[in-house]
Amino acid sequence: MISVKQLRRSFGPIVAVDGVSFEVQKGQVLGFLGPNGAGKTTVMRILACFLRPDTGTATICGYDILKDPVKVRQALGYLAENSPAYNEMTVGSFLDFVCDARQIFGKQRKNALDRIVPLCSIESVYHQTIETLSKGYMRRVGLAQALIHDPEVLILDEPTDGLDPNQKHEVRQLIKKMAADKCIVVSTHILEEVEAVCSRAIIISRGSILVDSTPEKLKSEHNCSLDEVFRKITQTKVA
Repeated sequence: MISVKQLRRSFGPIVAVDGVSFEVQKGQVLGFLGPNGAGKTTVMRILACFLRPDTGTATICGYDILKDPVKVRQALGYLAENSPAYNEMTVGSFLDFVCDARQIFGKQRKNALDRIVPLCSIESVYHQTIETLSKGYMRRVGLAQALIHDPEVLILDEPTDGLDPNQKHEVRQLIKKMAADKCIVVSTHILEEVEAVCSRAIIISRGSILVDSTPEKLKSEHNCSLDEVFRKITQTKVA
């Protein structure tokens, strides 16, 4: 459902993404890992059609990010790193705005809101303005807008950032529940999250993929915890 082919993107003299290729199928949850500045968020922004690659391309559900960006955006849900929203809107009005943009109207909208509001546990803040929300609730609202149209593909950049341990557990359980019939990419710095929800892990550094494997296989091959595997790979292979 996601096919990435030789993506490259530079910002001036800095090569943020350098020849990245991978595929993710329905039923897979891919953990996209790397140190700060590795290129993870740039790849995600390219896949979500927020950035154009210098070279290479990708397809989401068969739609090319360069030739069919509207179709790509319709097929995926994207949770950005900083959960952008309009501060003056209430949570309810913001989700109505997202439904307008997604062309979800009438009974379909009611059904979508009835499903997503309890799913993301935002009932108690539904009538609050975005600017009054805690970081954790901001993250939940961001997740709600990504899920409201029930997309086939999810791209989640740090989905549990700012959440307390109970909230993190809830989001991880939600991701695991959705995994069977969706294609999900999760970027995270929390290695225990990868072990909890991901069936596969890619480690990227300096814009290039270093490893594409499973969490269990990585721990077995290196005979250590995933945290230690991450440090060993990123420190050794970029030296």
